[in-house]
Amino acid sequence: MLAIGFAFLYVPILLLMIFSFNESRLVTVWGGFSLKWYAELFRNEQMLDAALVSLRIAVTSATIATVLGTLSALMMGRFGRFRGRLLFTGMITAPLVMPEVITGLSLLLMFVSLEGLIGWPQGRGVDTITIAHTTFCMAYVNIVVQSRLVGLDRSVEEAAMDLGARPLKAFLVITLPMLAPALVSGWLLSFTLSLDDLVIASFVAGPASSTLPMVVFSSVRMGVTPEINALATLLVLVATVTILIAAAVLWRQERERDRAVARAVDAERRA
Repeated sequence: MLAIGFAFLYVPILLLMIFSFNESRLVTVWGGFSLKWYAELFRNEQMLDAALVSLRIAVTSATIATVLGTLSALMMGRFGRFRGRLLFTGMITAPLVMPEVITGLSLLLMFVSLEGLIGWPQGRGVDTITIAHTTFCMAYVNIVVQSRLVGLDRSVEEAAMDLGARPLKAFLVITLPMLAPALVSGWLLSFTLSLDDLVIASFVAGPASSTLPMVVFSSVRMGVTPEINALATLLVLVATVTILIAAAVLWRQERERDRAVARAVDAERRA
């Protein structure tokens, strides 16, 4: 059953990648091996511009969401019960369960109201999309980091402070490295969600700031072409390489941390 489930998920992606090398314009009829659709893709300025806009928005919103989501997770995980905690928790987790149509419409109304009150934003564009994506990505980062934070051993951080480290230094040297896997996971999740978003971006985007999902969706309504398959293949390859690099970095850090712990244990035994 597990093999059937994985096949159901990944066989269509594999077929899409295979048909991106199709000579024929018909996506369901194999006409021979060809790279012409990749050449057509790189000559499509509209799609390339949309891809650059989406990547810029995804990187920016994922970075901001990781910072804000980590701070909110620390507040909820380390400060215990405080006044307004229930309201704060509801505000953080609301984007997780809120329909995207409602989120996009509410953000659109907010931006229109702000433009009427203070003159900002002057039209919708990259900035409004970035704010919208940061808003719902922050909730996912909060959940990931908070789950990691709950499982951390606070005695290590307390031992560092007992040895003279200030709270900020203990956090940067001890806690932050232990949170690194969750931070990387939250950033990658936010990047993927932002790059993939269509509904919310459709509400808060302007005419000159179309994202890649918006361009692909408008193209697919006129009929799927192998050019879309080529684009999807490149996105899958980029995502795969990014995940492998992140996994390799985290694995290397984990090994170095295990070696440091082993050296410390050996030194203590010898002493």
